[in-house]
Amino acid sequence: MAGAGKSSGGSGGRRKGPTRGTGGKGRGSLTGKGATPPAHMRHWYKDRQQAAPRTAARPGDQPARRPRRDENTPEVIGGRNPVVEALRAEIPANVLYVAHRVDNDDRVRDAIKMAADRGIALLEVSRDKLDRLTEGGVHQGLALQLPPYEYAHPDDLVDRAEDAAETPLIIALDGVTDPRNLGAIARSATAFGAHGILVPARRSAGVTAGAWKTSAGTLAHLPVAKAPNLTTTLRDYRSRGLFVIGLDGTADTNIADIDLATDPLVVVIGSEGKGLSRLVRETCDTIARIPIRAAAESLNASVAAAISLYEITRLRHP
Repeated sequence: MAGAGKSSGGSGGRRKGPTRGTGGKGRGSLTGKGATPPAHMRHWYKDRQQAAPRTAARPGDQPARRPRRDENTPEVIGGRNPVVEALRAEIPANVLYVAHRVDNDDRVRDAIKMAADRGIALLEVSRDKLDRLTEGGVHQGLALQLPPYEYAHPDDLVDRAEDAAETPLIIALDGVTDPRNLGAIARSATAFGAHGILVPARRSAGVTAGAWKTSAGTLAHLPVAKAPNLTTTLRDYRSRGLFVIGLDGTADTNIADIDLATDPLVVVIGSEGKGLSRLVRETCDTIARIPIRAAAESLNASVAAAISLYEITRLRHP
């Protein structure tokens, strides 16, 4: 059959048969290179490690921690409605940022007018700049920068009451980490005549943009003090003649039945989940509860503060 025979021509078309062995002449090439040297003896190891690309996180890896926000970093409120509401509430502000070629609706015009009336600087910036200022939040071409909050000293809260010739009433927060709760508590504290709020320096909500918005401007009139150690500060208050009342759902005494309402008071509000910490609880002169039905389990911290302040005010002014 055609094409089945040997091809004619040079050796390139021939099929190769079995090749001969080395006959023992290449045994040296089969010798291994020895054990792998340790890392510090491999001059290329460090460079390879630095050049190696980062791989995706594997199950069990610790998540990357977000850098802690500096207290001296200005807060920024983004969004047309939040900015207008903040300006109407006369929240302290440094700068109003407006995006280039922003759609000029009523909210933008109102924000610009209120900022101008209050002497707040007006800056026109790019949308990329607004994205960075609001950390990727929805800003709608408008953002308001708040100055860093200046916390009071814990003693200032007592001095404020004494200067007004009033019986001190201070709210202390233990483990309350939501700034919106802090803002809502400030609103109730202002309404019922409290002289300030005490927060721990660590693991606690601070005066942020969220707290300002929730407070409806009352944080501009009510001081917030920061305690390096909450338990130590509560003991200092006791040494100045104040009584410390802690709120806890397991207490035997109702908040409406306490006999210290007319005395100088510090009311400690714990977190909704964990309540009062052990050391703070041991520092309190008495523990009181707000009677609620079992189905509710617990109250939000700001709601508990409002009810307690109302009861204390009612007992002080029957």
